[in-house]
Amino acid sequence: MSVEPSWDFYRSFLTVLQQGSLSAAARELGLTQPTIGRHVDALELAIGAELFTRSPNGLLPTDAALALKPYAETLAATTAALLRTASGQRERVAGTVRVSASEVIAVEVLPAILGPLQETYPELQIELSASDMIEDLVNREADIAVRMAEPQQAALVVRRIGDIPLGFHAHRRYLERHGIPQTLADLTNHRLIGFDRQTAYVRMAMKRYAVPGINFSYRTDSNLAQLSAIRAGVGIGLCQIGLARGNPDLVHVLPDAFAIPLGTWVAMHESLKTSPRCRATFDALVKGLQDYHRYSASARARNRNRFSERIIRKFQKMERP
Repeated sequence: MSVEPSWDFYRSFLTVLQQGSLSAAARELGLTQPTIGRHVDALELAIGAELFTRSPNGLLPTDAALALKPYAETLAATTAALLRTASGQRERVAGTVRVSASEVIAVEVLPAILGPLQETYPELQIELSASDMIEDLVNREADIAVRMAEPQQAALVVRRIGDIPLGFHAHRRYLERHGIPQTLADLTNHRLIGFDRQTAYVRMAMKRYAVPGINFSYRTDSNLAQLSAIRAGVGIGLCQIGLARGNPDLVHVLPDAFAIPLGTWVAMHESLKTSPRCRATFDALVKGLQDYHRYSASARARNRNRFSERIIRKFQKMERP
């Protein structure tokens, strides 16, 4: 009877696959290089196939290694979820919760929600995954996710937050140099901040909401980098209206002519709804994001009146002879 390979063998194999060498994998896992080598050798013996070949650039995975990769990744995610589950105690809010959210939401919005939550529950630990990639809740890559696309998987507890409005924004410095666009067509004469790659979502958004023939002169696929460029006065770009409200130097451009509703949901696996730490975190995220949604919706009307009209009056005075 063959011996079942240790879980440690798969972990070492996956880390070598990710790092490209035994030495790098050893540093990542805090083990010795010979130990990592023995784990890989033992796994190769168990499956009866070579997993890596040596090259001047390090270890290259064989076809067998690439076939095993998704299963090893699932095993790693399941192991991490098992440890998070074991870290919490049944009757109190304690242990680790892994929260997944987009970069902008994770950096700009969630700290103000999760910080007070941890003040209330000092034994609660948060792992915040800031990525625009969707992590799989069913396979427990994360416990709770804040999604900008409606979750489609079964076995999830889902709460819809609402549509967070996006609009064109620019720093006052940029508008003082280049003027305020009065129509969507005027945007073609401005420096626009946008995406580098035309993904399916970007093409859909451009076709549905934007001006035909619009050209981005400052391009980056990072939403955080776009937000930073807007704040630095590089040009005009899309920004969540609620985020701009807190900065008096950011002006909502064309508030009556353009807005994109960014649907927002909070989701977790239904098996976690009886977990005190997950339930407390889920409820705090729902309430905090609902407050942010209301703040964003009210900011749209306020920005239209308080910011844009005042700057327009300023430019009108400057243009008088």
